[in-house]
Amino acid sequence: MKREREKKYVVVDVRFSEDGRLRPLQIVFDEEHIYEIDRVKDVCRRAADVGGVGDRYTCLIRGQERYLWFEKGRWFVEAFSST
Repeated sequence: MKREREKKYVVVDVRFSEDGRLRPLQIVFDEEHIYEIDRVKDVCRRAADVGGVGDRYTCLIRGQERYLWFEKGRWFVEAFSST
């Protein structure tokens, strides 16, 4: 059975640079699941597989490359559906 992905909106701690660029520092799913972003490798405007268009941040988290999306002032990840 193939697992479907969906948008999972998340809390992201962000730093703003002097020129207004966003730098995500960590993703907070809940009190027990906080993931520090080791490095942002790339930022580009893309369509997400789960719908919508936004800025896709290619992040390195615990040695794994993951995508974090910023769309219309909200952050999300592509997560496996809970159903």
